[in-house]
Amino acid sequence: MKYLFSKFILFVSLIVLVGCTEDFEEINTNPLSLSTGKLAESQVLQGQAFAQAQYTSMMGLHWRFQISQSLFSDLWAGYYATTAVGFDSDRFTQVGRWADLAWGSFYGISAPQIKLVEDLARESGNTIGEAMAKVVRVNGYHRITDYWGPIPYSQYGNEELSVPYDLQSDIYQNFFTTLDEASSALSAGGSSFAGSDRMYGGNASKWRKLAESLRLRLAMRVKYVNPSLSKTQAEKAFSSGALITDPSDNATVSTDGTNRNPLETITDWGEFRMSATMESILKGYGDPRMQVYFDPAAAGDSDGDGIPYEGLQNGQTKVTLGTSQNAGHSDVNVFYRDVAKGGKNPPIDVLRASEVHFLLAEAALAGYNVGGSAKSYYESGIKVSMKERTGASDADIAAYTSSLKTPVSFDGGTTPAVSSIPVKFNESNNEIALEQIITQKWLALFPNGWEAWAEARRTGYPRQYPRAASDNPDVPKDKIPARMIYTSSEFTTNGEAVKAAISSSELGGSDKNSTKLWWNKK
Repeated sequence: MKYLFSKFILFVSLIVLVGCTEDFEEINTNPLSLSTGKLAESQVLQGQAFAQAQYTSMMGLHWRFQISQSLFSDLWAGYYATTAVGFDSDRFTQVGRWADLAWGSFYGISAPQIKLVEDLARESGNTIGEAMAKVVRVNGYHRITDYWGPIPYSQYGNEELSVPYDLQSDIYQNFFTTLDEASSALSAGGSSFAGSDRMYGGNASKWRKLAESLRLRLAMRVKYVNPSLSKTQAEKAFSSGALITDPSDNATVSTDGTNRNPLETITDWGEFRMSATMESILKGYGDPRMQVYFDPAAAGDSDGDGIPYEGLQNGQTKVTLGTSQNAGHSDVNVFYRDVAKGGKNPPIDVLRASEVHFLLAEAALAGYNVGGSAKSYYESGIKVSMKERTGASDADIAAYTSSLKTPVSFDGGTTPAVSSIPVKFNESNNEIALEQIITQKWLALFPNGWEAWAEARRTGYPRQYPRAASDNPDVPKDKIPARMIYTSSEFTTNGEAVKAAISSSELGGSDKNSTKLWWNKK
């Protein structure tokens, strides 16, 4: 495998990458004086590596974010539609060089950093730091396996020429075991990496909340493939009493002038706009988040409904995109754009409180013992999201949650609405209730397209408009890709292992964008 772990590679990687973080002044003073021995002895240096692992495992750098999320999951989740002529991924073409860069940047940058910190924290007796690194490992790798399926995991860093792939089912089982270990260590309280931790300032109690909330997310991910495991893990997360239920505990990676939110950069490139699906849902519900997620279209109200927020149907042809679609469709809100243009450079979302409420709503709907009803968690999820994003009053939120409004046509009536479900929770039909929960969860997750695409594949919700066109014979325009196909670099450098993964029971010999992942069994 091209990105084999070794202390030398990690050492060089650390020297290069720590320079990307503003608070790494000490390590940049004399990088040639670094050694793995010094790193093992110094929690400060480990913390600085940990800070970079947090940022890079979320694909924080602008080009890494674009080729891993913006050009794939953000489009396939239905948040945006591309307006760039040369971007074929909105028509379901997996552009190989982008996927190669996404895979390679995780295994060449993020995975070594995560392993370095976890190993050195363990060797130096830093129990809390090791537990925090384990949580980052689970978060980083679950994102990768949820893109590709089987991936190198348990034997990453074996210092061999080939690194075997683990089945996704085995990876998930290890995730739960790892979260057990991390949560147990973090339950004692205390802190580690306080001066460098970009999420919680080293607070072990808050890290435990992230560990248990991740457990809940992953428990619901496996609901359709392993209901017993899902129920056990979801109830364990709830019974821990340590979930992120208030926005004050949101897991976000802090940004600064050097480590920026990647949206703050790529929005300058003018290559995507609000999707038609997003317009149909937000506009139909009269959702106040529309005004904080997007800006009015520069060309104003183009569909005659009196509301100048306009979405573009995904999958436009090169001919259509040959005429710029930017002015006629809504850009992402200025909040996410360049600081020089009024943007705020917000932190990068890992897991928000509103997501936890919707996870609990789905768990309750499935009959799990999570201390509340599906309706109560559904409504509290909306409330938490609305309060955090818009500052809406309790009365306004109550009116919204009881509303019978439904999505509307995105083009003034030519095309029907994307769905017919109202906001008001349906207590008599579980499938409609599930669609409501996931649709509101999708709205609350914005702009986390990585997680939104996973949920869209797992549940089939929210409903999306068909693409105007699909260039992928394996994915028709009224579907979305089920996974990423493996990268060409893996066939070149780790061919035996990747072919074994394709032949495994989980992929069944099919390396296609239409091949469903292990957990995708609804």
